[in-house]
Amino acid sequence: MIENKLPNSWIWVPIVELLTENSNGKLFQQGWSPQCYSHPASSNHWGVLKTTAIQDGEFWDHENKELPESLEPKPHIEVSEGDILMTCAGPRNRCGVVCFVKKTRPKLLMSGKMYRFRPNNQLLDSKYLEGFIRSHRAQHAIDAMKTGISDSGLNLTHGRFAELMVPFAPLNEQKRIVAKIEELFSELDNGIAALKTAREQLKVYRQSVLKHAFEGKLTAKWREDNADKLESPEQLLARIQQEREARYQEQLEDWETAVKEWEINGKKGKKPSKPRKQKIKPIGKSDLDDLFDIPEKWKWVFLNELSEYIVDGTHHTPDYTDSGVPFISAKDIRDFKINFEEARFISDFQHKNLIKRCRPRKNSVLLTKSGTIGRVALVDIDFEFSLFESVSNIPILGNLQGRFVMWAVYFQVSTYFGAKNQKGVAVRHLHLEDIRRLPVPLPSYNEQTVFVEKIENIFNRISENEAVIDAELLRAETLRQSILKKAFSGQLVPQDPSDEPASKLLARIQAEKEFVNTQKTSKSNKRHSVSGH
Repeated sequence: MIENKLPNSWIWVPIVELLTENSNGKLFQQGWSPQCYSHPASSNHWGVLKTTAIQDGEFWDHENKELPESLEPKPHIEVSEGDILMTCAGPRNRCGVVCFVKKTRPKLLMSGKMYRFRPNNQLLDSKYLEGFIRSHRAQHAIDAMKTGISDSGLNLTHGRFAELMVPFAPLNEQKRIVAKIEELFSELDNGIAALKTAREQLKVYRQSVLKHAFEGKLTAKWREDNADKLESPEQLLARIQQEREARYQEQLEDWETAVKEWEINGKKGKKPSKPRKQKIKPIGKSDLDDLFDIPEKWKWVFLNELSEYIVDGTHHTPDYTDSGVPFISAKDIRDFKINFEEARFISDFQHKNLIKRCRPRKNSVLLTKSGTIGRVALVDIDFEFSLFESVSNIPILGNLQGRFVMWAVYFQVSTYFGAKNQKGVAVRHLHLEDIRRLPVPLPSYNEQTVFVEKIENIFNRISENEAVIDAELLRAETLRQSILKKAFSGQLVPQDPSDEPASKLLARIQAEKEFVNTQKTSKSNKRHSVSGH
């Protein structure tokens, strides 16, 4: 095949022929997975690396867990500068990730889900090998070596990885290739860093726009021009309460019908549960202490004053099916939308059981409450699906603009709870009662409509800019792979006829190794012969 063609001075070689032994006498050395503390180790304590320490071409030594003092460290698996580390277990996109350790703090041990290997420096430049393994060509080959029953849990054994074929160039040319890659990647990384900074600035701008809007400044002129048409928040809340009561009466009637059917059927199975009536506690003066100022025509309310009963999805992992009803978890809520394309499925039978407790419907706001908290989406279609516990369902009553409530929840979760709680610890989980008692600002229905129109016009422009940045980041990654493809096909730097061809270099080093081994064997035999007389 043409893609296998290399310059005349290059050859394809199995990776095992280019490595040197670890301290345990093996080419691949795996780590250890003891029970550790959840926090990172301080610089003078031993830590065990998490697999997230190995990123594509980067080593993050801060990604570790402290080893308890009751456990003896294993210094022979301590990570050193110059090591090449690779993940060997995990989801498909995290199994087979490689990095060269340019710099590390001391007292860090490899975990059992990674291993290291060290090139023979007489044959192979470590950064050259790392670069090749990062290339699409190598990653596709490695992907075919992984074993496991699902993409969420794969393994890459030493034996399979040992079969990886490496395009082996003359040693001097390897060094020229590495220098050129680093030069080009440096320029590329600077551009990527600038793009990521711009993307973060857009996120900050979105938050500042929301702050401006929820302080009432975005719609201030409209409010002034329509002062005589504004419904008071109290009038709006009264209408919301009437609708809540009507909804509850409907649920009560449905329950009474279900109970009668249950009795007619001989009371088989569990008796239908009576719907819960919400206890609405209005916001008090003490609750306003930490809140920002809003216009006089607005009112602070708890989120459950605007909603039917707020619940989360099932707390039990269902039996997934190849098709059926979408099962939405936190990972499927992003970019203010529900991503049904990558959702898993459950059977219709399971779904009917799950919606007895939590049934998302049109005009419900979904909020991720664990994992990455604070992502939101509005259910804007009549479509059946179920939720996992990582997502809460906030069924908004019809006297409100659903998208207004969605933006209010998004902004308030990030500001009211913030990135940290009062103790300075990152919030990783929201309790349902926290969500129900989340304070949100409430303007009149008409102002909500104007608010949403104005804010989404601005956000659409932000999203367009984000899309341009994302496209440029994707192009940068394509360019990175183009550089690697050229590098490992001999097209990135010119060949030098004076370089020792790879085949001769390999034969020479192997011959030298065999000679040393023969000498060692001869000396050992002589010692045994002398001791035997």
